[in-house]
Amino acid sequence: MPFSSADPIPHDPARSPERDGDDRPSLTFTVVDPRAAEATSLLTRFFADIVSRYWGRPATSEEVARAMSDEPSDDLQGETGYLVLAQSPAGVLGCAGVRVVAPGVGEVTRVFLDPVARGSGAARALLGELETIAAERGLHRLRLTVREDLVEARRLYERAGYVPVEPFSTSPYADHFLGKAVGPA
Repeated sequence: MPFSSADPIPHDPARSPERDGDDRPSLTFTVVDPRAAEATSLLTRFFADIVSRYWGRPATSEEVARAMSDEPSDDLQGETGYLVLAQSPAGVLGCAGVRVVAPGVGEVTRVFLDPVARGSGAARALLGELETIAAERGLHRLRLTVREDLVEARRLYERAGYVPVEPFSTSPYADHFLGKAVGPA
């Protein structure tokens, strides 16, 4: 059975950054437990999106569940990482996480934005919030991998200042390796 994504889930934000008045959506950001209902909903949508794009067809519920089991997100909390939700007045739009992989180094993961918000500047704002939190938590470098078919994601990261780095993973899903300094070393 093909996976069907749900509408964004509204929630009470805990963090509300100021915006410069441009036409980007007014966003608030909240660090959440990846096992919370609203986080699980977005992570399921994230996996449905990337699995569907990988196979070039709608992912089945079973494929999404298997991907979530193979690539758990439970460590995106506490000392090992964090997961941020982005919300507009209309509801939760997206998520992004950082996994601490070494002292001072984090790996960006689980970046997802509802398709209705893509192209609005919301993904760049979410990535900026992720970087701010990384620096506040003592991380000085962020790195990430991205698949060849995720052209929009690569463009987002490159425009945000991520540059090619030496490969650091043997994952079959890692085609490009990017990194960025986000705080003092």
